[in-house]
Amino acid sequence: MGGRPSSPLDKQQRQHLRGQVDTLMRNFLPCYRGQLAKLPRVREHRGPLTQLRGHPPRWQPIFCVLRGDGRLEWFSHKEEYENGGHPLGSTALTGYTLLTSQREYLRLLDALCSDSLEDHTQEEPDSLLEVPVSFPLFLQHPFRRHLCFSAATREAQHAWRLALQGGIRLRGTVLQRSQAPAARAFLDAVRLYRQHQGHFGDDDVTLGSDAEVLTAVLMREQLPALRAQTLPGLRGSGGGIRALGFPSHDCRLNSLPLLDAVHAAVLAGASAGLCAFQPEKDELLASLEKTIRPDVDQLLRQRARVAGRLRTDIRGPLESCLHREVDPQLPRVVQTLLRTMEASLEAVRTLLAQGMDRLSRRLRQSPSGTQLRREVYSFGEMPWDLALMQTCYREAERSHGRLGQLAAPFGFLGMQSLVFGAQDLAQQLMADAVATFLQLADQCLTMALNCDQAAQRLERVRGRVLKKFKSDGGLAQRRFIRGWGLCIFLPFVLSQLEPSCKKELPEFEGDVLAMGSQALTTEGIYEDVIRGCLLQRIDRDEETEAEREGGTCPRQPGSGAQIQPLCPPPSRGTFRS
Repeated sequence: MGGRPSSPLDKQQRQHLRGQVDTLMRNFLPCYRGQLAKLPRVREHRGPLTQLRGHPPRWQPIFCVLRGDGRLEWFSHKEEYENGGHPLGSTALTGYTLLTSQREYLRLLDALCSDSLEDHTQEEPDSLLEVPVSFPLFLQHPFRRHLCFSAATREAQHAWRLALQGGIRLRGTVLQRSQAPAARAFLDAVRLYRQHQGHFGDDDVTLGSDAEVLTAVLMREQLPALRAQTLPGLRGSGGGIRALGFPSHDCRLNSLPLLDAVHAAVLAGASAGLCAFQPEKDELLASLEKTIRPDVDQLLRQRARVAGRLRTDIRGPLESCLHREVDPQLPRVVQTLLRTMEASLEAVRTLLAQGMDRLSRRLRQSPSGTQLRREVYSFGEMPWDLALMQTCYREAERSHGRLGQLAAPFGFLGMQSLVFGAQDLAQQLMADAVATFLQLADQCLTMALNCDQAAQRLERVRGRVLKKFKSDGGLAQRRFIRGWGLCIFLPFVLSQLEPSCKKELPEFEGDVLAMGSQALTTEGIYEDVIRGCLLQRIDRDEETEAEREGGTCPRQPGSGAQIQPLCPPPSRGTFRS
């Protein structure tokens, strides 16, 4: 596991895949043209593990390093890493799922190979994977070779679990967290492209970079055919696996060699296609900037007129669909989203208050000592302390099952993205609050103050920070509910209206073309009309639920507050001495 075996793809297969990628890019780029990341700071984690690898596979000691960009590398030993040697293997954590139960992992493998389960269980009952592993770390990917690691102790397993989960999340949500308009345009283009392919439900395909997202799109399209090629090789005596250049110690362990090779080829093609598109993208953005700014008011007025006519034409079918399909379930979905965010925000607030209290106590005890500086640094690291933030992240994970059941009938399968979004929001709000506290504390604390005076000022800063956190949290909560409410219901409503309402759109093409702006399309205005009707219902149910629970949710025009990017941690010199 984790090595670099020769490719099981012959020249004809590689050429076929290049043709598939070319077709994808040719069909996708028009959507991207019409719609037109930085990872936050991640703590590097490293240490010894054992890995199931080699030919034949066996458990071997390695030294593993999780880089700050969410890439996992493993070396033959620690000295190889310290001397700048090349790793034995590496992978970006995008799209992986981490399992720490051997029983769960074996069940997953059996499910993946269900068509050949009877054959391979009779073949090799003493598989390496059946041998008990004390502290396993299994990384599973739908299209890539699985990675099997094991830690020496439960404590090491726990530390690696937190680090790997953090890397998977932060690597996966790079586009969702980006403030760049082009990132939003890309995600909208992916959604439109898939709708044109007949896929309306939202799922986790948009996790990752732009090239990784396009790779996942094509891989999902090709998956049935690829599995049809893979599964026959898993039957019998394992000859099919050997023919592809892989050992047959456990056909479940080697069930994805073809998918792994195809994924690598598609990712390379998608990266090259997007790289080639970059100059045209830059030109489009520059042209759009020049076009839209001088006459934006006139464009908005023209758009509003077209939207009004569209709204009148589709009102009947739209209201019927919303009343019949959406209204019965919407209150429960909004309630679950609201309670998820309330629990996460309360956990963040508790940690924040505890951290500020610790600093205040330490200031009274030792205003200029080493311990105070250590406390300040630890406080600044809170947003990136995975063990500490786990209490906040766990609140988002608790909603997975309940919300998934409510959303599944509407074709929404993006629960991992939703959970990641809630966790990112908790981390961002914590980072904002920590940075605000340290900045205000730096401004008000001077050498002229005694310990009691400094502590009193710090208490006032604490109050201001918590007040701001409440406001920021309320706005972020509303944006979260609106955004994910739309993700759950909008694709479903569009799919329901597709047969009846979409045929009305050509009547409006002339009016839209007359506006002379590539920024406006008939389909975009049509979706905005439906989006507006859905948001009215989401807002109504959110306010009703908030009033029922005795809380209030700060309002803001538009789509809610813009959460700022993660702030860098303060330096060790924060607080003047």
